[in-house]
Amino acid sequence: MSTKAEAVALEDVEIEAVDPSDEAEVESTREIGAAELKSIAEALIFVADEPISPKIIADVVKTDREAVERSIAELVEEYDGRNGALQLREIAGGWQIATRPEHHEQIRAYLRSRPSAKLSLASLETLAVIAYKQPVTIPEILEIRGVQSPSAIKTLLDKRLIISKGRKETVGRPMMYGTSKEFLIQFGLKDLSELPSMEDFQDLAGGETQ
Repeated sequence: MSTKAEAVALEDVEIEAVDPSDEAEVESTREIGAAELKSIAEALIFVADEPISPKIIADVVKTDREAVERSIAELVEEYDGRNGALQLREIAGGWQIATRPEHHEQIRAYLRSRPSAKLSLASLETLAVIAYKQPVTIPEILEIRGVQSPSAIKTLLDKRLIISKGRKETVGRPMMYGTSKEFLIQFGLKDLSELPSMEDFQDLAGGETQ
């Protein structure tokens, strides 16, 4: 074969060669069956430290979000059909495996028996005011509770249960506070429309005072 012919042949080989990155892309976007996707979604929901969204699951699996949402809907039906102790709940924009409400009394009794960093009564009352009146300022909390709340505010900020919501356009421009995503996670709430009763807030108190 002439040198020119060899060059042409090499060019043909180079054009037809498969880029390794293309193979990786083909592998990363492989189709996943509905049963496998449902199993993966359940595993990710189980191991996640906080509620995990369908978008995050879709990004991990490299599939479309609608397919993940269908898998989660099937999982919800399966968990409900088992009538067991666990359920899939939508919390703070994500999904989490949680215990069923009918077992909460026994679970609370167990949790109260453990030594833990529970909220003081002052912090609990302050959190309740913020949860139901947000966004709210410290002077407004004082007006409702009748006592100062600076240390309680610090505790709630440290525990990431509340966050600042900017300053109120009034004299002194005091800071306003509201509940955080961590608050929703701790209480197992989908959003603020599912705020618990005052009894549920009281279950967080450890019998201490601040």
